[in-house]
Amino acid sequence: MGAELLALGERLAVPGVLALWIAVLLRAPGALRSPQQRGLWLAVASAAAAMTLNLPAVVAYAMSRDPGYAHTVGLVRNLIGVLSAGAVLYFVAAATRGPRLQRASWAGTVLWLGLLITLDRTAPAHGPHTIPADGEPVPSLAYWLVLISAHLVANTVCVHVCWRYSRRTESRGLAVGLRLFGLGTALAGLFWFAYLLKALFGSTWATPALPLLMNLHGLLRAAAILVPTLFTLRRTTADIATAWRLWPLWRDLVQAVPHVVLSKPRAGRVMELLWPPVPRDLLVYRKVIETRDAILILGEYVAPGAAERARSHVAGSGVPEPRRAAAALACVLKEARQAKLAGLPGAAGQAAGLELPAEIQTSGEGGDLEGEARFLVDVAQAYDSRAARAFAPRTA
Repeated sequence: MGAELLALGERLAVPGVLALWIAVLLRAPGALRSPQQRGLWLAVASAAAAMTLNLPAVVAYAMSRDPGYAHTVGLVRNLIGVLSAGAVLYFVAAATRGPRLQRASWAGTVLWLGLLITLDRTAPAHGPHTIPADGEPVPSLAYWLVLISAHLVANTVCVHVCWRYSRRTESRGLAVGLRLFGLGTALAGLFWFAYLLKALFGSTWATPALPLLMNLHGLLRAAAILVPTLFTLRRTTADIATAWRLWPLWRDLVQAVPHVVLSKPRAGRVMELLWPPVPRDLLVYRKVIETRDAILILGEYVAPGAAERARSHVAGSGVPEPRRAAAALACVLKEARQAKLAGLPGAAGQAAGLELPAEIQTSGEGGDLEGEARFLVDVAQAYDSRAARAFAPRTA
């Protein structure tokens, strides 16, 4: 069982490091601009660097060189690990908005780093840092206790804060990110607690699980800082799908009332999505607003009684009840658009023949834009349906 755990942990070493570096690079632009995210990003970046230096191939290469080289690699790895622990504390301080804790985190980090360097320099001549199964820790027990204490303190505080704030926040993305980061940090805490038992009591029963704990910690931390990116990707994908579905309805309506369009449209549906005329995060918003404005203007061209005819037509066409309001509006809009393009006179300022559904009536400033977008997508689907095409236009 121990051999299987060790092999599994070692197989995850490279994927864990790669995941960390990918997450660090993807999140760098946004994290470096945000003081609240900077500490978290630095913690993951320094953890990625420390874990890179701990890869079996890197360790084997260092050991194949002279002892001084292997010693330097081990010392740098430990110093970067302490820097990662300090960054975790800084992240906690930023999350709790405590300037004193922020200053204390950096002071503690400088103190830990200084102690490690001092203990390494003052120790008798030694090679790579290690805690052998038999014999004294190298370079000293004090060195390892300082190193382990830095990680245990930072990890314990971080797990507590992540769990506490993940239960309080109303943001689902933030809650998921905090829980993933807290879980990864808890695994790192177990890793260093096992090292503490080994340093103090020579306990080696947990040794086979140590690579697995550390590499799972890397994967979870990578996932944690990628949560905002994944949520943004999901929102962008949903916006693209909504804009794609709205486009045929929007195109037909703004052809009749082109002055509602803020920016000049692209040549086609695909170009509109690949190269939107407005910032991408405003694409759905503008499509919804322009479609609604076009509907309101075309309401002036709706003949009296058209809404009742449309409702009767939709009910007789077998349209399901939840979609009848959208289908009836689609029928009315087809007729109004034809009237506008035919040059028929409208009832300016009255829109008497158009009864706006509740989803549009309540979607003004501060309203439910997502709800209106969903309703307009239903209208767009109904607009090209057989029922809408069969709706008889008004007689002149």
